[in-house]
Amino acid sequence: MSTAFNSLKKSRKDSLTSLNKELNKISNPEKTWDNTDDRYWRAELDKSGNGYAVIRFLPAAEGEDLPWVRVWNHGFQGPGGWYIENSLTTLNQPDPCSEYNSQLWNSGIEANKEIARKQKRRLTYTSNIYVISDPKHPEHEGKVFLYRYGKKIFDKINDVMNPQFEDEVPVNPFDFWEGSNFKLKVRKVDGFSNYDKSEFESPSKFLEGEDDKLESLWKTVHKLLEFVEPKNFKTYNELKQKLDRVLGQTIPTTTAVEVSQENENRPFDGGTPLTTPEATLTTTSDVDTEDMSYFEKLANDE
Repeated sequence: MSTAFNSLKKSRKDSLTSLNKELNKISNPEKTWDNTDDRYWRAELDKSGNGYAVIRFLPAAEGEDLPWVRVWNHGFQGPGGWYIENSLTTLNQPDPCSEYNSQLWNSGIEANKEIARKQKRRLTYTSNIYVISDPKHPEHEGKVFLYRYGKKIFDKINDVMNPQFEDEVPVNPFDFWEGSNFKLKVRKVDGFSNYDKSEFESPSKFLEGEDDKLESLWKTVHKLLEFVEPKNFKTYNELKQKLDRVLGQTIPTTTAVEVSQENENRPFDGGTPLTTPEATLTTTSDVDTEDMSYFEKLANDE
């Protein structure tokens, strides 16, 4: 057994605590990848919009601390085409679309607020998974993939790591030895994919808990930090040019910081979410990764 894998096994008791600290950062913040990438797995839906699979979330790759990575993005259509881009707010940097949405929101005009809602940024997560059962594509079973998912599934991960009732034991679903299989159940509700019925099974050993098998598998997981490397994001100017073209208009160059100084309202779509009930509605809706993939296809066809 290698030193790195032995360290992973020994430190798993502390892993849940460390991950919960990161969950707390996400819940209380301080301040996409190419759809053709064959490293990704997604559940194929039937004609009714339903899908089912069983997957296992995997630990962080060697040298990385977290088994997930978060990316903010925008996906909407304007007069000049589709705007499907990762947001620089992912890197805690100014982003032209977020700045423009802040200006629209802080204008106080309801029509502008509605435009901002449609153009709001969306949050996606990416993790490594092992496909246990995929009825539509059995050839995927027994393989490691990247999986992109939204807030609804991440909330379910959070729920098993931080149970609400005293008789429930916290579970780290990313743990090889004491994690849980995840039953992914997708339904079409009001035209959108719904994941409410998805659930974690009872904790169980993975691959019979055999360290040799687990270590071999662990060596195949994908690095996640590449998704938040600055080189994989377009520059501010590139994004602004794209936004100008999509909106078919010239956008004021006032930044979100300048807007917030002129208006006591906090930015609608900047690095810090609004705290009003209306803002909660507009910033925490679930991202539908299936629909985002559809938008990306449209954007790539331009």
